Amino acid sequence: MTSLRVSKNGLALAAVCLSSLMFGLEISSVPAILPTLQHALRGDFKDMQWVMNAYTIACTTVLMATGTLADRFGRKRLFLINIALFGVASMVCGWAPNMAVMIGARFLQGATGGAMLICQVAVLSQQFPARAERVRAFAAWGVIFGIGLGFGPIIGGAIVAWASWPWVFLAHGPIALATLMLGWRGARESRDPNARRLDVAGMLALSLAVFGTAYFITQGPDLGYGNPRVMGIAFVSALCLLAFVMIETRVAHPMFDFSVFRIRAFSGALLGSAGMNISFWPFMIYLPLYFHGVLGYGDAAAGCALLAYTLPTLVVPPLAERLAVRYRPGWVIPAGLFTIGAGFFLMKWGSGVAHPGWPSMLPGCVCAGVGLGMTNTTVTNTTTGVVTSERAGMASGIDMSARMITLAINIALMGLILVSGVAAGLRYAAATSGMPVPDDITLRALAESIAGGLPTGIAPELARTALSHGFQRVLLYGGIGVWMLGAASFLVFGAKPARDGACAQALT
Repeated sequence: MTSLRVSKNGLALAAVCLSSLMFGLEISSVPAILPTLQHALRGDFKDMQWVMNAYTIACTTVLMATGTLADRFGRKRLFLINIALFGVASMVCGWAPNMAVMIGARFLQGATGGAMLICQVAVLSQQFPARAERVRAFAAWGVIFGIGLGFGPIIGGAIVAWASWPWVFLAHGPIALATLMLGWRGARESRDPNARRLDVAGMLALSLAVFGTAYFITQGPDLGYGNPRVMGIAFVSALCLLAFVMIETRVAHPMFDFSVFRIRAFSGALLGSAGMNISFWPFMIYLPLYFHGVLGYGDAAAGCALLAYTLPTLVVPPLAERLAVRYRPGWVIPAGLFTIGAGFFLMKWGSGVAHPGWPSMLPGCVCAGVGLGMTNTTVTNTTTGVVTSERAGMASGIDMSARMITLAINIALMGLILVSGVAAGLRYAAATSGMPVPDDITLRALAESIAGGLPTGIAPELARTALSHGFQRVLLYGGIGVWMLGAASFLVFGAKPARDGACAQALT
């Protein structure tokens, strides 16, 4: 019986690890192929933003609801359903004939991927009740997830170079099938007889607020911020956010229990989540555009260059955990955010030298990756560790939702800053050369085409200079933003951990 149990646990762990590998790859491999995807499907710059934002917004939509559904209908059942749907969505992405189908399939992929992520944690928790076994299982899960994130860029670039872009998505079909079989044979079904009701109103209000904000940022410049349609979207988004807060403070079992924000360590760590997603993660989507558009790298070369940005995130977390034990998270998380910011300023310097290239960008990429490695795991451990075990799932859900919300918003914001920076570079070049300056609408259309790598009729050297100018602004935004949130995190942490523990007990 023991060997059978161990065998089933091994199958379940393999299924969870494979599903985490797929989720990690979809976050990091797709940014590396966005320029190729845009050309193949005849998209524009906004389409590239929505290829990523559809995924993140969908994740946000389902994160908090999945735990409740899994408790009620079965963790294994929901895990297997979402693996199957993720595989189907990935196949649709690979067969997408245009950007509209791609964005729709990415939304389904993000929704099922987010649900799959929550189910992974639930399945492991139930499959390995003994603490020692659970620690080893979660360690293996974290390593495989990190490998997907870290090596995703080079895997995506290599697939495009050696095969074609659809295989970046189609490869998930057989992996999902293998995962489904392993999970069906190995995972143990479990339910919670006292599962709470699904907070549908809160889920819809939050999702509409995030979608509306991202739409306002991406579409506002084209339509004009004074346009009634744009103003209406902004107003409805604000109302949805207000409704979400009111719903969560009144329902019996809220998705977001705002009382946890009174725990200083929790709030300080959540600022760490926001800091990572105002800088490192959204820039990962735009950095391949720099390697392609300014440095002239191909997909494989851009994927290799991105390794300097992602690999430190795999190496540093064990050191960060030891530092957090010794110096407490209130020092390590802000230090990690300040290190990310230093990396952004180094990349700004490296992109502004006379002859920029991979060597000039390397120090900044590595520094930002080290900072992310210091921050990421420490934030997760802190948000779940400063509350009681009964509330750890809710705390983890808030952390993941905060990450996805800030990521979606900052993907849109960085795109807005990039395009405005390219337009400013074009305007300056026209003014200094004595050429007529195009009107704002024409200038913005040119800037979007340059940022998206589309032909414009402009001299290539001028386009590269303008694009580099736009990236200078994006890097400045990311560096200043993460430093501000690092300072805020340091101030919010303030009190000693013992006081947070007492506060956590008082809130139960």
